[in-house]
Amino acid sequence: MPNLHFSQLLLLCLYGLLVSSHVSTGRDGHGLIGYGISMYKPLCAYACRDVLSTSKLECSEETDMTHMHGAMLKKRATHTAIETSPDCYASDNNFLRTLAYCMSAYCQGVAIWDLEKYWTLNVAGRQSDQPVPKATYQQTLATLPTTPSDTLVVGEDLNRTMLVSAEDYQGSYNAQDVFERMERNHERYGIVLLVSGAIVPIAFSLLRFVPFPTVWATKFNSWLVYPPLFGSSHKTPIAGLFHVPTRGQAFIISYLVSINIILSAVGYRGIQPNSWYPSILGVDGQIINFVANRFGVLSFANLPLLFLYAGRNNVLLWLTNWSHGTFLLLHRWVAWLATLEAILHSAIYLRVYLHNDTHASEAQLTYWVWGIVATLCMSILLPSSILPIRKNLYEFFLAWHVVLSIFVLSGCLWHILARFTRQWGYENWIYTAIAIWGFERAMRLARLARNGIQTAQVTIIDEDYIRVNIENVSGSGHAFLYFPTLTWRVWENHPFSVASTVLPAGERPSQIRYDVDVEKLGSSSDGSDSDSQAVQRQSPTKVGLTFLVRTKAGVTAQLRSYATLPVLVESAYGPHEDLSSYSLLICIAGGVGITACIPILRAHPGTTKLFWGARSQNIIDTMKPSLAGVEVESYVGKRMSISEVLRRELLECSTTAAVLVSGPSQMADEVRCVISELGRQNSRVRVKLIEEAFSW
Repeated sequence: MPNLHFSQLLLLCLYGLLVSSHVSTGRDGHGLIGYGISMYKPLCAYACRDVLSTSKLECSEETDMTHMHGAMLKKRATHTAIETSPDCYASDNNFLRTLAYCMSAYCQGVAIWDLEKYWTLNVAGRQSDQPVPKATYQQTLATLPTTPSDTLVVGEDLNRTMLVSAEDYQGSYNAQDVFERMERNHERYGIVLLVSGAIVPIAFSLLRFVPFPTVWATKFNSWLVYPPLFGSSHKTPIAGLFHVPTRGQAFIISYLVSINIILSAVGYRGIQPNSWYPSILGVDGQIINFVANRFGVLSFANLPLLFLYAGRNNVLLWLTNWSHGTFLLLHRWVAWLATLEAILHSAIYLRVYLHNDTHASEAQLTYWVWGIVATLCMSILLPSSILPIRKNLYEFFLAWHVVLSIFVLSGCLWHILARFTRQWGYENWIYTAIAIWGFERAMRLARLARNGIQTAQVTIIDEDYIRVNIENVSGSGHAFLYFPTLTWRVWENHPFSVASTVLPAGERPSQIRYDVDVEKLGSSSDGSDSDSQAVQRQSPTKVGLTFLVRTKAGVTAQLRSYATLPVLVESAYGPHEDLSSYSLLICIAGGVGITACIPILRAHPGTTKLFWGARSQNIIDTMKPSLAGVEVESYVGKRMSISEVLRRELLECSTTAAVLVSGPSQMADEVRCVISELGRQNSRVRVKLIEEAFSW
């Protein structure tokens, strides 16, 4: 075996691949292999029938293999194949008697009712609608006049009642036994991958309820959670191409990569003698097949996680304190893993069929075409989803992403249905992914329907900012707004932070609470000025939302041309984290990032301080009424020294503090690095970091 060339191994492996993975049909299964679906039970009976399946019966027909696709027919020693119909199997006396005697000899200890059940359901085939054998198992066994004396040679004609040799039986028994064991492993590992992908975020999130001393928590977070994996940039992309994950995010990414590698590499077993893989192939010939199938199942198992992590109606967002940005990062990594596994699954089968000159015929089959469609679309999605495209052509990226994702799911589903129908449950992985995506989209529609069609009132503040008021809508966290009359792309929507669910009486801008377009938090901010003037708040008289938007290109720029326009509100998402247990709340805001801070500042029962850099004095003057009771330092015209501010406030603080940053990516990264450094170097610092930002 060590001297066997790889090309020879592929050639000899072809028959095993065809037998174990050919286009087949059968009655529907329910569940997965090993979890509700059994492939070969009782195994002894299936082994007996497998030995006989290559023999020609008196009612069989021969067909030229040259014009046949796949392995639908049983190969003979010549360039012909035999086609035996279910009616033929159900009525041929020699076949039935030989099978019955083989089962009686090798199925010792198996209950008669199990053998009778197998006989009724599977002797003629595995179709849901097929003839029943003309006699029961026991009736057929009783018709044997004497013990057969001749031993069947595999592949020769079965024209009388014959014996099945122990060697041939054992080869078929081993082949089916090890194949089903491997298929059970594939499904088991797929379940482990899917379940752990959901459980691990929940488990780590539950750590926040463990009453660790705040000093320990600060040290742990400052060393292992908050800092970027390397360098000093997290929100600021490296070379404009990718974001460096935090150390906490990198740990979860490492888990996902590691578990995929481990589950791809373990749990394989080969066995000889094996009728599907001749002895010259040894164990390696079997492993080629098992590895290809493992990659396929694991790719399928990653698809539900892929759609779960991507959705903004992700149940894990409700069960954890993780941000949507973190789950989007995991979504992209899982996409790479699922695509790589799909490519490897396809490449192994492609290499085998090309080497054996069967690709031309195999590629005409429906299952092959749809498998290539799915793999190709997954491969196209990766390069078309890089950061520059997401950031600069977001609407194109989003539409393209959805269209190709539909083709991926359709291709995977039809790949399975065309190849196996619904026998083995592989399609259930795809149904799970479709269900998750369907739930996410249905929740979006439900949120839109709850709020109905409303009217947005637009007020221009200055050349950079506008205010959008929407009455009769409530929400917290952030909302997605649709302006269907601004573009033919009626599905286009934009995320905005929600600061309040009430509007004061009157329409004076200085009396209204504001929200922020979180999509614009990447804008720059400078300047210096300080003002802590307190203004009395007016009692709210209307339910509604107000959004403060910095206008750039696209839809936000078009809003300047309207006083009122129809709007659909998808709310609310991501309620703010409860920070009431922290005595001091420090907010670092940049530009319109201020309005993401307002609801947290208002709700906090302890000391609150705001350090705010803005492009113009107008926005600061406009927001004064919303900052009553808050100690404010505002900066217009020069850069805020974030390091100096945080060192002064945190080193002087004798209690626990929470730091919220909402602003440009450079500001968020600087705050993150300073907090991490202070937490590592000073045991008196007890701080929690919260980042409010939109993730591309």
